[in-house]
Amino acid sequence: MECELVKINSIKDEALTKAAEFIKNGGLVAFPTETVYGLGGDGLNSEAASKIYKAKGRPSDNPLILHINDQKMLHKIVNDVNSMAKKIMTAFCPGPITLILPKSDIVPSSVTGGLNTVAVRMPDNDIARELIRLSNTPIAAPSANISGRPSPTTAQAVYNDLHDRIDMILDGGACHFGVESTIVDCTEDVPIILRPGAITKEMLEELFPVVKIDRAIVGENVVPKAPGMKYKHYAPKANMILFEGSSAKMADAIANKIADYEREGKKVGLVVSSEVAEKLQHENTAIYGNQEDLLTIASEIYECLRFFDDKDVDIILAEGTTDKGIGLAIMNRLHKASGFNSIFID
Repeated sequence: MECELVKINSIKDEALTKAAEFIKNGGLVAFPTETVYGLGGDGLNSEAASKIYKAKGRPSDNPLILHINDQKMLHKIVNDVNSMAKKIMTAFCPGPITLILPKSDIVPSSVTGGLNTVAVRMPDNDIARELIRLSNTPIAAPSANISGRPSPTTAQAVYNDLHDRIDMILDGGACHFGVESTIVDCTEDVPIILRPGAITKEMLEELFPVVKIDRAIVGENVVPKAPGMKYKHYAPKANMILFEGSSAKMADAIANKIADYEREGKKVGLVVSSEVAEKLQHENTAIYGNQEDLLTIASEIYECLRFFDDKDVDIILAEGTTDKGIGLAIMNRLHKASGFNSIFID
């Protein structure tokens, strides 16, 4: 099938009603959020969940996040909204944060990957919340891309991956943050970040004296507990090497590696900051922004990773950034995209 791609200018657009009908009838609709585009289906319908996994080529043991539009819907799908979750929701919801809570029996095990917990978030996007309201059900929505690929931050990126696999794409423009939501496990004694995002560890530490980070985020060999963390993700089509470390030596280190590959007759693509791009003046360069502007880097990083998909490059060399603030989320995505293949610069 060939899906409809419809530009949405207002939450009053009739296309939203049509999209909600697809959801109600077990269909799949891609829609914008403040993080990335989601691939939505009825979160209480096992068959819809199966369609999501099939469309993405996603392993069925990788849980889906349920998107809600109000507190009433939250209490329908979780058994206990504890004081930790309430505190986080008061501070950051609606917003780019997902909470792990005990699931109610109404949530199919196919949505949770067989776990007794469910991932829930309330998106800070009017189109997303209106679609949920019109559908009258929590919407299960992983990123709207082929599993393992860079997540989509534009409707066109969704179309490129899924145009022949889903019913409809709602084009609400480019996403604001550009990296997936922060996931916080609220079932332990202290909040544990399972996936970093725009709600940072530092922001959560303003609410809680102790905030932990799951070891899987930094690549340790443990079993991840969150969507998007179990398998290789965010990867461009070409293999990628990530450069980490000294910003003063970054351009020279990348230049030396370019020379090595070009001597081997290989074509190189770069994903780098504007500072390094200016020094290197390389013809195949995707610039993610200034190193001082982490929010811009976050919003641009996936488009940069996709930039070389239709270019004839053999290898991509990418520049890392700080791991502070939202930089932790950016580096997490770059590590996963490169398969933790890094060169460290002293």
